[in-house]
Amino acid sequence: MSKKKILAALAALPLVAALAACSGQAASDDAEKGSADNPVKIGVIGASDPEWDIYKKAAADEGISVDIIDFSDYAQPNPALSEGDIDINQFQHIIYLAQYNEASNDDLTPIGATAIYPLGLYSTKYDSVADIPKGSEVAVPNDESNQARGLLVLQSAGLITLKDGGSVFSTVSDVDEAKSKVKVTALEASLTPTSLPDLAAAIINNDFIEDAGLKASDALAQDDPNDPNAVPYINIFVTRAADKDNEVYNKLVDIYQSNQDVLDAVQEKSGGTAVFVKTPAADLQSSLDDVVADIKAKG
Repeated sequence: MSKKKILAALAALPLVAALAACSGQAASDDAEKGSADNPVKIGVIGASDPEWDIYKKAAADEGISVDIIDFSDYAQPNPALSEGDIDINQFQHIIYLAQYNEASNDDLTPIGATAIYPLGLYSTKYDSVADIPKGSEVAVPNDESNQARGLLVLQSAGLITLKDGGSVFSTVSDVDEAKSKVKVTALEASLTPTSLPDLAAAIINNDFIEDAGLKASDALAQDDPNDPNAVPYINIFVTRAADKDNEVYNKLVDIYQSNQDVLDAVQEKSGGTAVFVKTPAADLQSSLDDVVADIKAKG
């Protein structure tokens, strides 16, 4: 081969390599979703939690390749899903999704339920709701979502009456003091357990139960997963609206809901508080629509 031909061949090599790389990328993009070359990307908070390794293996046993993508805070997974960086996320309840969709003019869609983590009323002084004295003080978390939820628990327990009947937007100012058995104080969530010595009882988030030296089973009252008021607090798998009927994505919901090893790992991590639900996607969407409507009406 002449020197001229050798130089021409060498010059062509980068182009051949580039074309090969593009071809490989196209092959990956065109691969069936859920294959090894095109895994389903699921965004979560806490990818190191033990259930996710179990879940990935369970999905692989069903022929679906999954990548669990970790996010450091709640503000990230929904925008990532909207932008196509991930295919599904699983970290939020219906109220959070409604607030995101309304604020972002988005239409992210629930495709399946995982669990509800009941919010409970705890006391170190009394053994039952009936023992809580009239006129005593009870605390609820002061953040918007948990405050409303805690007030609904207190109302269901017969301790307070909410002026508007109660909603996911209720605040302490909505308590009808004349018709209520107890007085309600809003505290930062992490302070509710440490304030128990000065209170008759308090609504305590699951993350802080142990701080009060209590167990989830010590709750005097909690929201009932079968109560319509609790549905907006069901944790959900979410995808883009265009993908809500995707067979692979819906199969992944089924795997989570039916694999006992996954459920056992979730239950252990939750300290026994998780209540697993299989609420149909249509009912989840209906609840989402209702919450969005309430947000619009409030705003």
